[in-house]
Amino acid sequence: MKRMLSGIKPTGRVTLGNYIGAIKPFVSFQDDYEMIIFVANLHSMTIYQEPKDLRQNTKDLIALYLAAGLDPEKVTLFLQSDVKEHAQLGWYLNCMVTMGELSRMTQYKMQVEKAKARKDTSIGAGIFNYPSLMNADILMYDPDYVPVGDDQKQHVELARMVAERFNHRYSETFKIPEPLTPRVGGRIMSLQDPTSKMSKSDPTGKGCIYMLDPINISKKKIMAAVTDSDSHVRYDKENKPGISNLMEIYSILDHKSYEEIEAMYEGKGYGEFKKDLAEIVGAELQRVQDAYNKIMASGEIEKVLDEGAKKAGRIAYKKLAKVERKMGITIRK
Repeated sequence: MKRMLSGIKPTGRVTLGNYIGAIKPFVSFQDDYEMIIFVANLHSMTIYQEPKDLRQNTKDLIALYLAAGLDPEKVTLFLQSDVKEHAQLGWYLNCMVTMGELSRMTQYKMQVEKAKARKDTSIGAGIFNYPSLMNADILMYDPDYVPVGDDQKQHVELARMVAERFNHRYSETFKIPEPLTPRVGGRIMSLQDPTSKMSKSDPTGKGCIYMLDPINISKKKIMAAVTDSDSHVRYDKENKPGISNLMEIYSILDHKSYEEIEAMYEGKGYGEFKKDLAEIVGAELQRVQDAYNKIMASGEIEKVLDEGAKKAGRIAYKKLAKVERKMGITIRK
């Protein structure tokens, strides 16, 4: 069975975009792949997190993974910080990349531009160095595939390059992973600005649906979503980004193709389409929230994380020992 690996940061509340793009696909993958999924809480340290919020967001994220249908018997689910080898391998691999390579990473360049805009040149070193930790996260487990959105493919490409560099210098050690980009739902956009990704840090909150928000609020956000002056429900991402984004959500949650959706609303306006979509989103949120509440009350999260860390730790221990022997860090051969 092929192995697949992914991680998600516990910063901010989980959005419908996170659910559709990252969490929900894993439920279908878990029967076909050996899944390793971690909560990337070390990566959350690149910017300050209020401790109580980080703790709650981490717990919520794990509970939502399980509520979505991930089976701990099929999936290895753990906290990144519980497997100490991540940070150690991250340092070794950090010594194998150049400052030029790290400075070309999109996230770092975005932070530089934001710093310039606010006339503040102070950018945390974690923002610059985090791709090396991400390289370790990926390469530690020799995955065949790493599912990513279009905006994250750059990270997998860097991991591939570092793996090839290490293998060339020290002999075959890491598997070269392949990025896996979903055809639909990889990047759900803001409901108010369909040219921007749905973000946890949405300044108004109107463009973002949070998985644990009251259902009626989420329905209202769907009804108020930006579309266009046309009234034809048609998928055209370039010319009709707003309605296309809503159709993407509809397609994923109700298992219908764009062609089927277009046929269903032929001759009907956006109002009826939005009303139906609001009900579909509401039903999905209700199902997940009911499961979430049961999981939070059960106390099973700690057990799942403990078991996941043990399984991941066994793989990580062997890989790190192999890396250290190859590099000469340890005197053992």
